[in-house]
Amino acid sequence: MARLEMGNLWEEFNRLGTEMIVTKAGRRMFPTFQVKLSGLDPLADYVLLMDFVPLDDKRYRYAFHSSSWLVAGRADPAAPGRVHFHPDSPAKGAQWMRQIVSFDKLKLTNNLLDDNGHIILNSMHRYQPRFHVVLVDPRRDSERFAHQNFKSFSFPETQFMAVTAYQNHRITQLKIASNPFAKGFRDGEPEPWCGATLSLPQATTQDKGFSAPRFQPLPYPAHSVYVGAKPRASPYPLPALQPDGFSYGQQ
Repeated sequence: MARLEMGNLWEEFNRLGTEMIVTKAGRRMFPTFQVKLSGLDPLADYVLLMDFVPLDDKRYRYAFHSSSWLVAGRADPAAPGRVHFHPDSPAKGAQWMRQIVSFDKLKLTNNLLDDNGHIILNSMHRYQPRFHVVLVDPRRDSERFAHQNFKSFSFPETQFMAVTAYQNHRITQLKIASNPFAKGFRDGEPEPWCGATLSLPQATTQDKGFSAPRFQPLPYPAHSVYVGAKPRASPYPLPALQPDGFSYGQQ
């Protein structure tokens, strides 16, 4: 039903240990999360959204002498849970299946007081993006069918460490080499970002657009998801994740 696009790129990052920049102003992901959908009812309305859950209850630090991540202690208090609705939601199944669905507007922030609707994450913590498909059920008692109207998908190769500056220089190099918006860095001419000039090794680029092909649905039902209405400021309740009980399973 859902296939992650550009799998080779995601796998390459995953082998190195993917890092995603978080800033107070919000930073887009690179690679961008993109999926190809199939099996939807062409005439039914669907809402697509994403959330991010911690992979464990630990905080990390990067050991440069060994080029590896080490546990640095217990996780910081959880950041406010948020979801990101795809801006085209709700839309017919036929529209979603016609083209690749890209979450290129999604931004990550470490600002706990963010009022722009960005996803709030703690730096130096590991996260798993989750993708959700919600059928807009027109029935008056749609809550009774929330389990079957709600599907969650998780792609293990999209796991990442949230950072305020890239720690692994190989991640920096791969992002510059792979990101079409990083041409200035490849040419040896730093390009402006948010009104400032960035320089290596902590240079970051505007994160846009890639993805990968296999998926693994999560077994979490959303018993309290309310459908039959357009997305609103308050997010649909999503299934909770136990910090030390993260697992994958079939739906």
